[in-house]
Amino acid sequence: MNIDVFTLFPSWFDWFKEQRHVRNALAGGHELSTVDLRATTPLTAGQVDDTPYGGGAGMVVRVDVVEAALAARYGGDPIDLPSRRRVVALAPGGRQFDEALASELAAEPALTLLCGRYEGFDERVHEHLASDVISIGPYVLSGGELAAMVLCDAVIRKLPGALGHEDSALEESFSPALEGAPEYPHYTRPAEWRGHAVPQILLSGDHGRIREWRLEQSRKRMGGGGYLGGPG
Repeated sequence: MNIDVFTLFPSWFDWFKEQRHVRNALAGGHELSTVDLRATTPLTAGQVDDTPYGGGAGMVVRVDVVEAALAARYGGDPIDLPSRRRVVALAPGGRQFDEALASELAAEPALTLLCGRYEGFDERVHEHLASDVISIGPYVLSGGELAAMVLCDAVIRKLPGALGHEDSALEESFSPALEGAPEYPHYTRPAEWRGHAVPQILLSGDHGRIREWRLEQSRKRMGGGGYLGGPG
């Protein structure tokens, strides 16, 4: 997979690229690159934003700035880019990111992530330059960089070789193996701590019963003591 992140702060992703599963993925041939939106801005002095029409506080990242960055990176008319690769604008009002969407994106050969800043993008970026607008939750961040890292983390760990062991991602929260429920509780040594013991079932060696117990615990975590269906 090839992932390009368009951002005003490319250096923020240096730390992210050093994470083990990301390094594993990159060593296996996948690519994660950052593109500085200021590098190709058509405005003077590296300007990328402007005041909003209609008034109000804050600044808005201009559509022509994003257009210029996409054109410089990929060539051709950026309007046509979503027909060739998935272009994701990260914004609070987008489709909520979840495990199903992470799996969907992980199946793509290439992703472009657009990180907004200030008051976000001119709406024409969402409407005409992006194929998707995605939110990582109903809250506001200072920019799209952290949201891009969340999306990249969830997607990259699904790529072959990223986790080092292919079975690592099979029984995870919201996975089909757990019927879409959160992951069950985990315990390790010591077997007893301050009077709190590890559930005896986990010490039984009966893998069939352990599997049933874990599924039941996952279902309880969906809320209401049972499996409600659909994403949590």
